[in-house]
Amino acid sequence: MKQKFAVTILLVEDDDLLSEGLTTSLQQTGYTVHAVKDAQDAITLLKTSQIDLVLLDLNLPGMGGMELLKVVRGENNPVPVLVLSARSTLADRVQGLDFGANDYLTKPFELAELEARIRALLRFSYFGNRHQITCGNLSLDFEGRQAKIDENELALSEREFIVLDALIKKTGRVVSKSQLVDTLFDKDIELSFNALDIVVHRLRKKMEGAKCSIQALKGVGYVLKEQ
Repeated sequence: MKQKFAVTILLVEDDDLLSEGLTTSLQQTGYTVHAVKDAQDAITLLKTSQIDLVLLDLNLPGMGGMELLKVVRGENNPVPVLVLSARSTLADRVQGLDFGANDYLTKPFELAELEARIRALLRFSYFGNRHQITCGNLSLDFEGRQAKIDENELALSEREFIVLDALIKKTGRVVSKSQLVDTLFDKDIELSFNALDIVVHRLRKKMEGAKCSIQALKGVGYVLKEQ
């Protein structure tokens, strides 16, 4: 199942074969994946990049996964963390959850189950298990594929809906042009950066009257902000 919006996953796994396999599979699903082999690189990325979810192995060189988890939660970082570990005892699972993991999946696992758990964590953490998200008086039902300003439905093209879908799910956070183009490409829509700018321009005009707006960060991307 292709996910329909821009999501960045940090994979912390020192097994090269497993890391490469998971990275390829998750990218094919539509996620952006940053793969690192140790805790220090993970800490750096968490501080410098927008990470939506962490997949964390516990047996890491140097600082272990449990210690990394304590550091992340000690800094009040709420990013969802899914532990992937061969440690399968009840005590290990309880400790991982007590240290701040949101979920715990023991190795070996099926890719389908991993992807389902990822979707569940993102749905709960970012969307509160809702199928509708609002920004000001703009609402978007991403199951029914319907956008409204107050009670007035917007007539959006498929491209416009996909772009708005990606932006509203990251309200207040920048979505790069590359992420938007990749999201459209995953929906079999090939678009240049210039063509993307035109889609955003048309979307802005249709959003007149909304209490939120799409703002451009030159050379970076777009962000949806409530006014």
